[in-house]
Amino acid sequence: MHMWYNEYGGYGMMGVFGMIGMIVQLLIFILIIYLIVIGIKKVSEKDFGVHPKEDRSLEILRERYAKGEITEEEFKKMKKDLAE
Repeated sequence: MHMWYNEYGGYGMMGVFGMIGMIVQLLIFILIIYLIVIGIKKVSEKDFGVHPKEDRSLEILRERYAKGEITEEEFKKMKKDLAE
């Protein structure tokens, strides 16, 4: 005899819809957990102003070199100084 089959010739009080309801509840539960995990990731990735701004000095140095404001030797020396 099938485990879900009862003596009245059916599949329990709710029939097949009982299984569908359980599956829907499980999917909703998984969705809630997924949304919580995504929310935690987004909150942890946010910058709340605690960290200092990124150092743009190398970017500015490259721009100055590209514009011709400094020579190649000056660029290399300044780049080396920034790396230290």
